[in-house]
Amino acid sequence: MNRAMRPALLLAIAASVALVGAACNKPGAPAASPSPAAGDLQTDDQKILYAVGVMLGKNVANLNITPAELELVKRGLGDGATGKKPAVDLEPLQPKIQAFAQSRSAAQAVAEKGKAQAFRDAAAKEAGAVTTNSGLIFTSVKAGTGKSPSGTDTVRVHYRGTLTDGTEFDSSYKRGQPIEFPLNGVIPCWTEGVQKMKVGEKAKLVCPSEIAYGDRGAPPAIPPGATLVFEVELIDIVKK
Repeated sequence: MNRAMRPALLLAIAASVALVGAACNKPGAPAASPSPAAGDLQTDDQKILYAVGVMLGKNVANLNITPAELELVKRGLGDGATGKKPAVDLEPLQPKIQAFAQSRSAAQAVAEKGKAQAFRDAAAKEAGAVTTNSGLIFTSVKAGTGKSPSGTDTVRVHYRGTLTDGTEFDSSYKRGQPIEFPLNGVIPCWTEGVQKMKVGEKAKLVCPSEIAYGDRGAPPAIPPGATLVFEVELIDIVKK
């Protein structure tokens, strides 16, 4: 997991809103028609516009909004997309948006860490589990017979990443293609954990947020403060 892969929530929201607004305010654009039911998404345009909504929704979800707040977001999106005069003066609110997002993210991180503690406690008690000083919980699943990489080596691995509730957010297995990366260019949990492995070994890494994506997370797939679970297979150490 590349530590640079931390999508900016506000940029994602802004980009999605801009895309929707541009589509709806385009000169000569037809008037809005009733929203098609899920089974009626037949044309590419319908599917693309629906996908824009889903992407925007996933980013807004990371603000941990209530149903009532969601209605406000929908109202604002509708007004902005149709060119209606905003109900509030936007300019003085601009500098407050970042602080609002950070506050919501921090609260979500605290809640997420609390939920994950029981999971980590149970994982640490599993047979063969070793908890390091960083908080990494390392469990070898299948022994390897090759060498162990150093912290600056480039490795080739297969992996599957999940949240503590089992939700999968990434998998090289599904893509059918292992990945290569330098161990000094990924999240600390991977840098530490993969060095403990030998070529041919399979292991489970339970990564507290402090050595994963921290309180920011990596929206929309990884919530703020999330503990991550990786199944990792060390295929090879790539020769320089």
